[in-house]
Amino acid sequence: QVQLLESGGGLVQPGGSLRLSCAVSGSWNVINIMGWYRQAPGKQRELVARITTRNINYADSVKGRFTISEDTPKNSVYLQMNNLKPEDTAVYYCYYNIYTYRSGSVDYWGQGTQVTVSS
Repeated sequence: QVQLLESGGGLVQPGGSLRLSCAVSGSWNVINIMGWYRQAPGKQRELVARITTRNINYADSVKGRFTISEDTPKNSVYLQMNNLKPEDTAVYYCYYNIYTYRSGSVDYWGQGTQVTVSS
């Protein structure tokens, strides 16, 4: 059974920085995608950044401010968020798409962590 554990959210002033972490545990054959989504109140969940087997993608709204990275030995993915803006306020979710011989490709979600940008 695959499990995701997020950490790192909180309250920060505009212009500040936060770093989100997500550790994945369990067993698998291939990690296809790892990334971060967010959902603000009254809005749909949206992609923030992701790492696939081919490239790295960012939402236009975070390009140049956010950086996604991975640590393979630690089975973790990170989101460094700089120059945060009030419109970045949302619940952030870690996301993995993982392939196993037994189940095929399956989506997994973290529990969500609140990021609030406010003065």
